[in-house]
Amino acid sequence: MYRAVRTARLYQQIVEQIEQSIRSGQLKNGDQLPPERDLAHQFGVSRTAVREAVKALCEKGLAEALPGRGTFIVDGTSKVIRQSLDFMINVGQPEGAAMLTDVREIIEPEIAARAAARVDEKQLAAMRDAVAAMDAMPADPDAYIEADLDFHLALAEAAQNPLVLTLIDSIVGLLREQRTRIFDSEDGPARGQFHHRRILHAVETGNPDEARQAMREHLLQIREDSSVGELLPEPMVNSDH
Repeated sequence: MYRAVRTARLYQQIVEQIEQSIRSGQLKNGDQLPPERDLAHQFGVSRTAVREAVKALCEKGLAEALPGRGTFIVDGTSKVIRQSLDFMINVGQPEGAAMLTDVREIIEPEIAARAAARVDEKQLAAMRDAVAAMDAMPADPDAYIEADLDFHLALAEAAQNPLVLTLIDSIVGLLREQRTRIFDSEDGPARGQFHHRRILHAVETGNPDEARQAMREHLLQIREDSSVGELLPEPMVNSDH
């Protein structure tokens, strides 16, 4: 499968070959790499070089080493984007919270609209389950917030566009931090659930315009709870489009 490498920077050559295998589809998400000793034999290098290559692949988000189980190929796209966004945005700072809210207002209403037009029964079930979980655990911040994130991820999945899902998955950590910071705002969970139910109803009834508007109003609630409205101009909420 692999050719022997002869240059001084052996581990980089190994990384390049494995990356090419991923790009060509020979290695897919979830595939397990051969044991270290076998890889060293295939590449004609020392186990040290293989170990360095595996470390580099893990740092790039292309592989994950699980103790006692081995090294597995993973979809590193979300991880790379997430690391970049986490570096750029500190939600603990007002500017970072404002930027995150602004981005959500740009993309999530259209995600909701597309979900209303494209959703399947499995994704609808996931949204219903998430809303039910939030209803059942309004006093448990961790459980409520995880169900909240599940709802928004299910919406992104229902848009039936892998890039959309990757984008939302890449900001899950930021969304969790934002939701944690505003959980204790006055009637925050109850207000959030009001909007979640409206979004769910619009998706269930296949109404993209209603879904778009319901999401806009939900994000306006989040903007108000985050107290970031004064840092970036508040967008106009227009129900005609």
